[in-house]
Amino acid sequence: MGGAVPTRPRVVLVGPMGAGKTTVAGLLGQRWGVGVRDTDQDIEADEQRPVQEIFVDSGEDYFRDAEVRAVARALEEHPGVLALGGGAVLRPETREALAGHRVVFLRVGLSEAVQRVGLGVGRPLLLGNVRTKVKALLDERTPIYEAVATVTVDTDGRGADEVADEIIRVLDAQEQGDTDE
Repeated sequence: MGGAVPTRPRVVLVGPMGAGKTTVAGLLGQRWGVGVRDTDQDIEADEQRPVQEIFVDSGEDYFRDAEVRAVARALEEHPGVLALGGGAVLRPETREALAGHRVVFLRVGLSEAVQRVGLGVGRPLLLGNVRTKVKALLDERTPIYEAVATVTVDTDGRGADEVADEIIRVLDAQEQGDTDE
């Protein structure tokens, strides 16, 4: 094999808030012995302020621009598990950048998402009626998550360990059966 192999994440996790991306990413990183990276944390480090503050002070468009850059950089640099913010897939540049990567959509239903995010503290897009806002976000984003995903894993009624186990099982099966499928 000639030349340097490009760095690629082992897996990229996408899904709405409350799907468990950060928790599941941590478990996958532990089990595989690889690093974990979260683009929201990258943005907070770059900006030296929390996501909610960026939304309030600079606006959603500013945040989404920063997010596009953070995702592109992480896709190029990070060989481990990568978790994207819930809205990262909204921008076409990010969807294009995800092409060719192993992307797992962590699907969560409305009731479970609302329970997991609670009253939306620290979640700027949930100000107001949490259930109504979560439903609108799920309705808008689910088709986009499905479009970018190579694998979909349902998280409702399951613990993070079960979700991580299924991701490993499915990805291992894909690796072994790449020529069969």
